[in-house]
Amino acid sequence: MTRSERFGLIERMLLSRRNVSFSDMQQRLGVSRATLFRDLRDLKERMQVPIIVDRDTGAYRIDAKVERYELPGAWFSPGEIHALLTMQRLLVAFDAGGILAEHIAPLRERLINMLESSTDSADEIARRIHIVSAAARHCAPQYFQGIAAALMERRRILITYRARSSGTSSVREISPQRLTLYRDNWYLDAWCHLREQLRSFAVDAIETLKTTENPACNIVDAQLTASLGAGYGIFAGATIRWATLLFTAERARWIVAEHWHPEQEGCFLCDGRYQLRLPYSNDPELIMDILKYGPDCEVLGPEELRKKVADLLKAAVGRYGND
Repeated sequence: MTRSERFGLIERMLLSRRNVSFSDMQQRLGVSRATLFRDLRDLKERMQVPIIVDRDTGAYRIDAKVERYELPGAWFSPGEIHALLTMQRLLVAFDAGGILAEHIAPLRERLINMLESSTDSADEIARRIHIVSAAARHCAPQYFQGIAAALMERRRILITYRARSSGTSSVREISPQRLTLYRDNWYLDAWCHLREQLRSFAVDAIETLKTTENPACNIVDAQLTASLGAGYGIFAGATIRWATLLFTAERARWIVAEHWHPEQEGCFLCDGRYQLRLPYSNDPELIMDILKYGPDCEVLGPEELRKKVADLLKAAVGRYGND
């Protein structure tokens, strides 16, 4: 456990309980008495955390009379620091002339204060932590705003949508249900009145948009999850199948730590290879994830999926001729 991690744990213990004994903190941290004394001293003197000691019991606590201080950035968990820096990046990129312009400045200021520590500025923290967006696609701001307005006002919208799989465009009347940010791209989960099904539409593939006066139909969350959350990635479907993938022992060390699907099942084989089972409906995104592992991944089943992947790999080799 690093020193910053110890600082964060001590702070959380003192906030979650009114009084914490020295022995409880030492046992939880697994450090020597001298180390804990130094940590408590630095927290109080250098980090300005209002820690006081009860003279009667010897227990430690944070002085409730002192106004709440902001948690220094160095104490955040990876998930928290990612969320804060992502929000800061989104606000910096936000169009200052939009309808939320007057609210952006105080939000940015509050995020900066949360990221500040006694030794590093928010700019320095942001410079040292690099968040990379992979394959993010631009979507027209006016369409995004129109979708958001119809979504909250519960009104249907007419869209012209270009399907990337075929390159064709179609006009759809849809009832928007929710916006989803997936792999750095925005999707609109909606009831399609043309297909009479729930569908996910890539926002950047919407070519025209018009809000109607017709009220949107409402789909309960349970049905949204059952229809759109049961498949693999952003591709949903009524029929759920299970894919069985086999990874080489060399690649297994990475795969065992990866989260492909909430219901995935995985196990090591006796020779060190790793077998992964996961549900899917439509297979485009699953196939893309399989192909990126090349010879380190073999599809064991179902046979239809195995054949698709094999055909794509043969076609890829064919691109290189006799090289």
